[in-house]
Amino acid sequence: MKITIHDVARRAGVSTATVSLVLHNKRKISEETRKRVLKAIQELNYHPSQVARGLVLKQTGNIGFVLTEDHFLRTEPFYTRIFLGTEFEARDSNYFVLLATIPNDFFDDTPLPRFVMQQNVDGIIIAGKVPLKFLDKLRSYNFPLVFVDYYPPRGTYSAVLIDNIRGGMIATDHLIELGHQKIAFIGGDLQHPSISERYLGYKLALEKHGLTYDADLVVTGEQSTSKENGYRAVCALLDKKTEFTALFACNDAMAMGAMECLKKRGIKIPEQVSIVGFDDIEQDAFLDPPLTTIAVPKPDLGIEAMKLMQDILNKNIRTNKKVLVPVELVVRKSTTRLRD
Repeated sequence: MKITIHDVARRAGVSTATVSLVLHNKRKISEETRKRVLKAIQELNYHPSQVARGLVLKQTGNIGFVLTEDHFLRTEPFYTRIFLGTEFEARDSNYFVLLATIPNDFFDDTPLPRFVMQQNVDGIIIAGKVPLKFLDKLRSYNFPLVFVDYYPPRGTYSAVLIDNIRGGMIATDHLIELGHQKIAFIGGDLQHPSISERYLGYKLALEKHGLTYDADLVVTGEQSTSKENGYRAVCALLDKKTEFTALFACNDAMAMGAMECLKKRGIKIPEQVSIVGFDDIEQDAFLDPPLTTIAVPKPDLGIEAMKLMQDILNKNIRTNKKVLVPVELVVRKSTTRLRD
């Protein structure tokens, strides 16, 4: 049977009007009466709205979700899948998720999201790399924070991260096991932890198999890991007459750009160059050839982030826990054994 405001009023020995005044935090109610009504709400598990929840639990029931405009506008739905995972878990736990984007270039006078300034959230999940000036400005509000797919260079935080090092190793291992030794790597800004970790996995796999690292086979540095930058990176390798029979791209967008460059230059995939990407976005299976890649369970990142946030809020403690989400190799037709 559904508990109503009348049940609360009877349990507290007051009128329904008094219960309503308490729910709306009106000051004309005595502290003794307020406590009696709140106790009745708790005992009956009466939560008619977020207002009641906030009064009883001293929480808003809202979780902020922040990412940059660049990440929000990306063609491949990587961060939107993370958001959906957060939303699924929040819905099951009776939380609301409030989404906000921030500019990629964040200045001292750039406003924070409204839910931050109005303190209308219990904690904030931050997806992907964000400007340090944003974090500096946000820090003064003292919200619990959980990062996804990014860990800031300053401070200690709770975070849900992709097992990027292992993913980089698996991708490179796959190419080496197919007989490739001249394996190129293309990536973005190595200051981004995800990119630097995938790059480290690439180097560790080479070392494990006794292959010499060759800096001439590596192109990094671009701020954006876009299809366009993948195209430019591989064209730069070809223009330098760098010889390679396989390529590991730090994400699928760059892998797609690499494929376009190779095709334009008349280089066959995978007969002449094998390619592995990272992320396993939806388009991969429909490329020509379909892309071998490292699959990242994107909704799981959001689910784990929301679970971690709930742990922080329910235990009322700030943890610095890191959760690593595993990845796996998905073999399609963009890789093949090296021909003699």
